[in-house]
Amino acid sequence: MNRESKPANAEAGQMIFLQPEFKQMIWGGSRLRTEWNYEIPGDDTGECWAVSAHPNGDCIVSTGSHKGKRLSQMWADAPELFDNVNEEGGLLEEKFPLLTKIIDAKDDLSIQVHPDDAYAKVHENGSLGKTECWYILDCPEDGALVLGHHASTREEMQEMIDQGRWDDFLQEVPIQKGDFIQIDPGTLHAIKGGIMLLETQQNSDITYRVYDYGRLSNGKPRQLHIEQSIAVTRVPAAPVEECVFHTAAGEKNKMQVLIENPYYQVSRMEVEGTVNWMQTEGFRIVSVLEGSGQVNGTAVKKGDHFILPAGFGEVEAQGEMTLFMSTPGRRK
Repeated sequence: MNRESKPANAEAGQMIFLQPEFKQMIWGGSRLRTEWNYEIPGDDTGECWAVSAHPNGDCIVSTGSHKGKRLSQMWADAPELFDNVNEEGGLLEEKFPLLTKIIDAKDDLSIQVHPDDAYAKVHENGSLGKTECWYILDCPEDGALVLGHHASTREEMQEMIDQGRWDDFLQEVPIQKGDFIQIDPGTLHAIKGGIMLLETQQNSDITYRVYDYGRLSNGKPRQLHIEQSIAVTRVPAAPVEECVFHTAAGEKNKMQVLIENPYYQVSRMEVEGTVNWMQTEGFRIVSVLEGSGQVNGTAVKKGDHFILPAGFGEVEAQGEMTLFMSTPGRRK
């Protein structure tokens, strides 16, 4: 996408707010209500799909001239707001590229892995793969994640899985609030109970479960995907230092880029007082993680998520709040 600022119509100066979609999960809890003030469907709510155009959770636009539309429809109807128009006037990308979630894990999630674009295209009906990253919002004092494994070869991995040697096979790494974790396709992983995080990912819902602790859902074990998991898991696993980053508090009112790759650029900003910046990306997803304030005169608070369209121009944020932002990466 073209990343240079350009004149746009009046809609480009309007923030796009969305109604989140919620997912009830066997491992979910109630913190999305008690700590984020969302109206959740039950005390087993595990995920808030805050900005999503995926068919499994397509958010409704709640403001502006496109109010009432699904985000996927707005993406198709107003591509100029996302700098998604090619030279012939068609769409550069057919699908909205990103998905932003908040995850509340009351219990451990399954041990799982995601495919890359090439594998998903062939084996999952043309779906995108799933590259994702996590920002740890809260976790226990002794918090840990499953991240990677100890198998040296694919044959050893097959043997450990077949024999159920999970303690020998799985690798746990300690984490703390504010850590940033990059999960490339092929990385075996699991969020453990007590962790709350914000996830930025490709617009995909493809997950392969390797192990689910023998849990039952509606009286039956949940489906596992052993063959697919073995096919896509990276062996040996990536070094932990390539995946886990301990982020120190950045300078106030400065954009702190946490990662940039072909799929997304993710950044954080601690707003204190007033800060201005130019919106030059195709579009930017913004989540308010703490505090409250105003963005270009519009009141925002913890739990709000919105999109700054392409060509938005100058952004003025005021107040005391933590903003977490993402924009699509430069695909080669």
